[in-house]
Amino acid sequence: MFYPRRFPACGRSLLLLLFAWLYLPFGALGQETPPPPTTQTQAAPSQEGQSAKPQQGGQPSEVQEVATKDTPATFKVRVNVVLVRVVVRDAQGKVVPDLKKEDFQLFDAKKPQNITSFAVETPQSHTVALSTSVQPSSSSTADPLVAKTPALPQRFVNMVFDDIHLSMQDAVFARDSATRFFTALAPSDRVAINTTSGQLTQDFTSDQQALRKALLQITPHPLSYHSSSDCPPISYYEADLITNKGDPQALAVATQDALQCAFSGDSTERAAAQVMAQNAAQLAVDQGDTETDYTYRHLEDAIRRLSNLPGQRVVVFVSPGFILTAIESSNSDLMERAVRSNIVINTIDARGLYTPDMGDIADPPTTASLLTAGPRGLYATAAQSAQEDILAQLADATGGKFYHNRNDVDEAMREAGAAPAVSYLLGFSPQNLKIDGRYHTLKVTLSNKQKYSIQARHGYYAPRTIADPAQAAKQEIEEALFSQEEIHDIPVDFQTQFFKKEQDEAKLAVLTHLDVKSIRFRKGQGRNNDQVVIVTGIFDENGKYVTGGEKTIEMKLKDTTYDRLSHSGLTVKSSFDIKPGTYLVRLVVRDSEGAQMAARNGAVVIPF
Repeated sequence: MFYPRRFPACGRSLLLLLFAWLYLPFGALGQETPPPPTTQTQAAPSQEGQSAKPQQGGQPSEVQEVATKDTPATFKVRVNVVLVRVVVRDAQGKVVPDLKKEDFQLFDAKKPQNITSFAVETPQSHTVALSTSVQPSSSSTADPLVAKTPALPQRFVNMVFDDIHLSMQDAVFARDSATRFFTALAPSDRVAINTTSGQLTQDFTSDQQALRKALLQITPHPLSYHSSSDCPPISYYEADLITNKGDPQALAVATQDALQCAFSGDSTERAAAQVMAQNAAQLAVDQGDTETDYTYRHLEDAIRRLSNLPGQRVVVFVSPGFILTAIESSNSDLMERAVRSNIVINTIDARGLYTPDMGDIADPPTTASLLTAGPRGLYATAAQSAQEDILAQLADATGGKFYHNRNDVDEAMREAGAAPAVSYLLGFSPQNLKIDGRYHTLKVTLSNKQKYSIQARHGYYAPRTIADPAQAAKQEIEEALFSQEEIHDIPVDFQTQFFKKEQDEAKLAVLTHLDVKSIRFRKGQGRNNDQVVIVTGIFDENGKYVTGGEKTIEMKLKDTTYDRLSHSGLTVKSSFDIKPGTYLVRLVVRDSEGAQMAARNGAVVIPF
């Protein structure tokens, strides 16, 4: 572009700013249209008023030094970081605040580890400041003073009812308690309701009427049916003992039951009865494994949905529990996903609400009554205890709480629906980690406060394969985008501006200002080289992803340009067409040479 000499320097700056504003391309994540080829710089002048200086021929110097493209680059992989959420409670069960990084000791396979990251989580950790300014428009009637601090959601609670394993009595009682829990919700709370059968899905909302309506649909949906006429009657717990663990006593009990219900009881028919018992046990294991797999799958869906929401994240899992057989790795993967996504899982044992088959959980049967009941009574009691294990593990590993042996489920619902008042997120990079998929035990202790109880995950699995560097970097950016954690590896500021094109249409601009001197460049061919990816996500007032964009900034800066941008910084603009409303803007920046990241949050209110 040619600039006539009669324009002063300030005029050229204003003209360049105008062209940058009008012609900067914009796009959304997931768009199907092919990305444009590498273009001239889309970097707008910095806030300090710096602009590109023309060279011979009227081309600004940054054209050859800074270019923006929409195709993702290949990044270096950051060191794997294992996150450990810790909740510390005193003897009265109250959460202990004000602990520091140096108060904690972390061990991987009994070897002390260096805690590389430390964060304190509270309900106030994720408040979002308003970052909107209104641009004048001939068609806009918006008053900048009208925009107030938005009431964006701060806490997302996904209530998951295990309708595969719930009895009708448990379901009715839990529904009634959850209804009263909704009345205690704060305006910034959003609640979803899901079931493990997949028969019910109520998305996140603050509409209590919609939540109550969804609750009425919770009824038992078992995948297999059992009755008193089953021959022989074998529970999932007994079937696991027979089929997976080869327990001879359990097989003998089932064989005797088969003799009595299908044969005349003659000992000569015992071999046939044993085969019948083994077949029945295999069928019960297959059915139980299928139900457990369904439960895990939909619980994973609930966690995945939560991981894409920007705020505090809580799962309330209401279940009578179930037996784990050969899927411990799935259990660990589920807990790994929850911990990495900063999700707390609180569990409520539905059987503790009132009396199950073998007596109240809070008032277990006596030894005499168990002897009278015989081996089957012993198996039933052992199964009840084993069913609790998974609920305890899910809560303990994610810093949640397991509510059981109590009938005050109203209070349990209120407590379970809230994240801990204070939790601590510890991070460390495993040394010499082998890519073998093996399980690593973890232990967290306190250096000087051993009287406190500690809740933290008990271990993690090493990766089984080395991830492709580009895919790993992309996943890292995506995980950061669907979070509300602020990362400050790179100093980054951003502002949002909008103007309304029509009554129900607006254009939102996100201006990202990079501190260039804090970015690690690679020197090569007389240039300072680096790639920076800027990803923007826009979420609505219920936390749902609306739109977003990604830009890759290719920098090959001469020393003179680097020196100038080190003082002024670099501002990049992204634009989006959205409807009036209240939005959360999530910004993630990552550079390739230093593998550093930044993540920031901002709130936008566009009046109707």
